Amino acid sequence: MPLQRQAFKYMKQKPSIVIPSKTSPSSTPIHHPYISQLLATPNWALLLNHHLFSNPHLLNPRSAVTVFNNQRNASHAIKFHAWLSHVNPSLATHSSVQRALRNTLHRNGPAVLSLELLRDVHNSGFRLTEDLLCALIGSWGRLGLANYCAHVFGQMSFLSLTPSTRLYNALIDALVKSNSIDLAYLKFQQMPADNCRPDRITYNTLVHGVCKIGVVDEALRLIRQMNDKGHLPNVFTYTMLIDGFCNANRVGEAFGVFETMKERGVGPNEATVRALVHGVFRCVDPGKALDMLLSKFLDRELEQERVHFKLACDTVLYCLASNSMAKEMIVFLREVLGRGYAPDSSVFNVIIACLVKGDELRESCDIFEILRKQGVKASIGTYLVLMEASYKRGWREDGDRVFGQMISDGLISNVVSYNMIINCFCRAKLTDNASEAFRDMQVRGFVPNLVTFNTLINGHCKEGEIVKARELLEMMLLETGLKPDIFTFSSIIDGLCRIKKTEEAFGCFTEMIEWGITPNAVIYNILIRSFCAVGDVARSVKLLGRMQKEGVSPDNYSYNALIQIYCRMNKVDKAKRLFDSMSRSGLNPDNYTYGAFIEALSESGRLEEAKKIFYSMEANGCSPDLYICNLIIKILVQQNCIEEARNIMERCRLEGISLDSIPN
Repeated sequence: MPLQRQAFKYMKQKPSIVIPSKTSPSSTPIHHPYISQLLATPNWALLLNHHLFSNPHLLNPRSAVTVFNNQRNASHAIKFHAWLSHVNPSLATHSSVQRALRNTLHRNGPAVLSLELLRDVHNSGFRLTEDLLCALIGSWGRLGLANYCAHVFGQMSFLSLTPSTRLYNALIDALVKSNSIDLAYLKFQQMPADNCRPDRITYNTLVHGVCKIGVVDEALRLIRQMNDKGHLPNVFTYTMLIDGFCNANRVGEAFGVFETMKERGVGPNEATVRALVHGVFRCVDPGKALDMLLSKFLDRELEQERVHFKLACDTVLYCLASNSMAKEMIVFLREVLGRGYAPDSSVFNVIIACLVKGDELRESCDIFEILRKQGVKASIGTYLVLMEASYKRGWREDGDRVFGQMISDGLISNVVSYNMIINCFCRAKLTDNASEAFRDMQVRGFVPNLVTFNTLINGHCKEGEIVKARELLEMMLLETGLKPDIFTFSSIIDGLCRIKKTEEAFGCFTEMIEWGITPNAVIYNILIRSFCAVGDVARSVKLLGRMQKEGVSPDNYSYNALIQIYCRMNKVDKAKRLFDSMSRSGLNPDNYTYGAFIEALSESGRLEEAKKIFYSMEANGCSPDLYICNLIIKILVQQNCIEEARNIMERCRLEGISLDSIPN
């Protein structure tokens, strides 16, 4: 075969191409870096023929998809698809191959149809197909290149292609995605001149475009025109119309569209249900949205369609959770659970997390029991959220009961689950329970890892139980061979600082460096804060300089500890120099920084400077909190700047900040 001999001869002349294997091509899978090298050579078509076409077993949808997914150059994807369309047209039009092509063009785009590329494809005996052009136009649309889409479409005759409804649909869709609705309409009007008739896809694309921006009356006009042309609206049309009415804050008409669908026998899909529920919550007060959905949507008729009823309830619960509406969620659940609703595990987790966060712990426990008895499986995370909240509230019996249920449900079955349990007990300040779980895991044959030790050491250190933390550290070093890491040292250093053993903490810091572990900003901040707390400001300043010298960037906490101690010592000028250094390093001071300054300046009688710093806060991206607002109003009253104080009080009221009572 002369074509293969010519390709082989070319490969012999080009040693820069790395041939993947000495075995015959038919016995090896496609080597993607090699294919990319082939596509970068002048004789890429001959080489592809030799390597792939001569081995038909190599070419299938899966291998073609992987070739596209491994391309890092959009022009290579274009050339490969042009070649594939020539040698195996059915494979080139396979849905998975088309999807991979579109994703590759978008990921590595924008793909530019240069004259050089087009000449290369043409001289190799291939051409751009309609499939390839549709994929290219789609990628440009996703990248927002509306004008380039229209330009290439206008030059279509040079690509040996003629306009078709499919190409117009691809163009209009790309223009809609690029937010170029006017240009999309212009191309829509040009279709008859090219003997192309708009179809349902054309109209649906335009309906989507105008609904996206809330111009729903135009969508209705398009749907009427669509009907007149014999293209009946389908579920996609109605779903977009529902979304459009919600975008236009015309919720009542969105419900009306859903009723129209029922009347015309068009069944909703998942997207329809989600569009209506999310749309109502988006444009109506959440409390009112729930009432509307219960009265107008989640009726007995929808309840008969179990799949859509469940999906609607799931979506409502997600919306309630995202709006932190725990009380409303309880009311809703009591309503729908009585009508046969049963959430899946993921929704169950969302429900419990929302109720616990909303401080509805008793209701959380009750609903947890109801759903568990219905056979709904919760994840270990859900159990832990409920368990931790119960223990923190002081409800030991409830926490123990949830823990017992976890054991009976077989959720504590490996080192990871034990680590989560130990962490939960530590967060609830029940280190004895955490230690008991630690012993239990060893009895059951599970070997603690570094995460286990770090979690338990951190729990003991936070409770000031340094002796127990050290015992664990010794056990870790002597019995397991594990080495401490930065988390181990940070826990112990923090624990020592909590009980005012600052020198021992600094000794641990030195030992950490001897272990070859580089301290991070968190550890430096712990020590800086602790030395400030015991009055050793000089050591704190040295540590700040040391961390900068070691290449560790100080953060707000690093500076705040020193600024606050200087302000308390009435050394405002030193604090100001640190403040300026903080700003030069690109850090924005926070309320703690400003609060310390304003208070120090006020106490030293420098009221004008205090006011100046207060008014500079928002310009530096920091909104004053309750403490600072009360402080500055007090200063203004002292200066008899009553009107100015009233203005700040009004601004605080509008922002929902509840101020202390200020004397008239």
